[in-house]
Amino acid sequence: MKVDNCLHATLICLGMLCFSLAIEIGKLNHFRPSLHGHHEKGKEGQVLHRSKRGWVWNQFFVIEEYTGPDPVLVGRLHSDIDSGDGNIKYILSGEGAGIIFVIDDKSGNIHATKTLDREERAQYTLTAQAVDRNTNRPLEPPSEFIVKVQDINDNPPEFLHENYHANVPERSNVGTSVIQVTASDADDPTYGNSAKLVYSILEGQPYFSVEAQTGIIRTALPNMDREAKEEYHVVIQAKDMGGHMGGLSGTTKVTITLTDVNDNPPKFPQSVYQMSISEAAIPGEEAGRVKAKDPDIGENGLVTYNIIDGDGIEMFEITTDYETQEGVVKLKKHLDYETKRTYSLKVEAANIHIDPKFISNGPFKDTVTVKINVEDADEPPIFLAPSYILEVEENLGPGAPVGRVHAKDPDAKNSLISYIIDRHTDLDRYFSISAEDGSITTTKKLDREEMAWHNISVFAYELHNRHQEAKVPVAIKVLDVNDNAPKLASSHETVVCEKPQTSEPLITITAEDKDDAANGPRFIFGLPPDMIQKPNFTLRDNRDNTASVYAKRTSFNRQTKDLYSLPIVISDGGNPPQSSTNILTIRVCGCDGNGVLLSCNPEAYVLNAGLSTGALIAILACIVILLVIVVLFVTLKRQKKEPLIVFEEEDVRENIITYDDEGGGEEDTEAFDIATLQNPDGINGFIPRKDIKPEYQYMPRPGLRPAPNSVDVDDFINTRIQEADNDPTAPPYDSIQIYGYEGRGSVAGSLSSLESATTDSDLDYDYLQNWGPRFKKLADLYGSKDTFEDDS
Repeated sequence: MKVDNCLHATLICLGMLCFSLAIEIGKLNHFRPSLHGHHEKGKEGQVLHRSKRGWVWNQFFVIEEYTGPDPVLVGRLHSDIDSGDGNIKYILSGEGAGIIFVIDDKSGNIHATKTLDREERAQYTLTAQAVDRNTNRPLEPPSEFIVKVQDINDNPPEFLHENYHANVPERSNVGTSVIQVTASDADDPTYGNSAKLVYSILEGQPYFSVEAQTGIIRTALPNMDREAKEEYHVVIQAKDMGGHMGGLSGTTKVTITLTDVNDNPPKFPQSVYQMSISEAAIPGEEAGRVKAKDPDIGENGLVTYNIIDGDGIEMFEITTDYETQEGVVKLKKHLDYETKRTYSLKVEAANIHIDPKFISNGPFKDTVTVKINVEDADEPPIFLAPSYILEVEENLGPGAPVGRVHAKDPDAKNSLISYIIDRHTDLDRYFSISAEDGSITTTKKLDREEMAWHNISVFAYELHNRHQEAKVPVAIKVLDVNDNAPKLASSHETVVCEKPQTSEPLITITAEDKDDAANGPRFIFGLPPDMIQKPNFTLRDNRDNTASVYAKRTSFNRQTKDLYSLPIVISDGGNPPQSSTNILTIRVCGCDGNGVLLSCNPEAYVLNAGLSTGALIAILACIVILLVIVVLFVTLKRQKKEPLIVFEEEDVRENIITYDDEGGGEEDTEAFDIATLQNPDGINGFIPRKDIKPEYQYMPRPGLRPAPNSVDVDDFINTRIQEADNDPTAPPYDSIQIYGYEGRGSVAGSLSSLESATTDSDLDYDYLQNWGPRFKKLADLYGSKDTFEDDS
């Protein structure tokens, strides 16, 4: 690095010297354009006219990154009319004028006051002008020129990524492209070799190489094996200056991973596997596992297992556990230690996915021998049959033999077996079993019609080990015995018209029998001998388990007899046969001419015998009209007798309240409690009878004379008035409470409607005539403005 820095500084110094030399040459050969045309004399005194011309500038250059102590001289502006007397003033304007670039207004020298970076800005456009110093009058038109920043190699190459990741299949051929890395250089690619890059590999040989111009990384070693080494770290360098000495460089890291291909077959780590399994194992139980190793990964390492040979190929099977890549050996059928104690299997492991490029390397499979030992186990008893069906006749007494179940111990020691019935399947305890030999007998009579099948279960267990037991279902069929007589199936009643059709059956009857069909293949119908002599009805056996009943007579009279009972004898064909007598009720009914049933009521017959249908309808119409007339009459009568004065049902007596003023409307209800106007005798729930003189429920006030027992209404009212006037606790209301009390011995009598005599009017005018003057007298007594008139 020190050597590179020294070379870099040397190049900068040489560049500066060359630039300074160019400036000095420019001073000697600078253009001096004329701002104004002037005359020159020719050889013969002829005046020559030189035309006016503008500024002509060469391009100025300044080297970037200059760090000297003095400003860098960029160039000099000079006009050919400048005589050096200082009257011309040079002005600089444009990009960076006065900040980056300054001009000496007398000499026209331009200096760069700041360090420039070409990568930030490559050139600046400026404008130069010469003016009169005193008047600022332009002496020449403005002219533009460009200052270019000259590049130096001050930027190293940079890669697009600091780290790259790439994959390439293992076993790839030499020269297989892996990845392309790219670097860039900020220096000027058009000036020198500052941006000319060359790639090289610093780390990763001899496995990989890189192309110098493109940066493409390729494999350099054949048959790289992922199983040997999966990941490689490669360092790539990019150097400018075409890779020559003094150039700048940058590096990047590339991680290359070899991807897997199926280049390895599965291999068993051992040649024989030993396994064992109990003879008590059930199908599906695992006996053991085998595993073939495959160094490949992913789908290339997937292995499947198969049993291809061996004497246990019918007893065992193998499946693949794809999570662990193991072969699981499982039991397929029940084992018997006493029959066969060892089995041998030949198991093959093979890849699921095979790469055709590597088939030539050999078969991608492997085989192994699996030996399985069967272990002895204390097995439960085994019944000779998986289920039993036994038969027994019904109606047999206790102890009747049903059948036998049999079990044995499969073990070599052949233990003794004992039997019991599962009482959960024989709750009523119809059966018992011999514990020694498994013989089943009945404990009570069986009825096939009640239960035709009995399903029980029998346990067999070893005497020395109660836990070793077996269970077998036993179905017991109860055989039928002809012990039930047949009877009518459904209908026990029918009807017959008074004039029946003797050729048509009244009813077709069927029978039912609880016994099995084998004990009564068909029913036989008949009449008792005494009924055969009676000519009323007859019966015909249809010989298809049905019979038809016919009327023997052509006419019946239900007034004489409306109900007949016909006994029918039904027999079955069992051995011995069973029979029963069933009563068929036949009712005599009235029918029309077509045999359609009209009525079976004898009373209706009487009515129907005397009157025709039209007459009956006329009678009903008259009855309806009479009912309507009666209803209208009653309604009109009630409307005529409506009372002129409606009295309340609960109390027909009146309360008279008089006032000395007109009242205050709603204010009266706000001024005092209306409850005080109520009957004081009924405040506490006690309401005295109003048809007798009320008795005092309190002590009489001082100064008041109690009313005599024979008081009249007038005296009673006066007593109440004096009592209210002399009571200091009573409110000063201008009112009087009049109780519905008639007093004793009143000529008006009772006001109760229950005792009133019925008249043409609901008003009792005698009552009003007697009490009218009394009401008027009361009004005059209390000074009321209202008067009572005698309406009598």
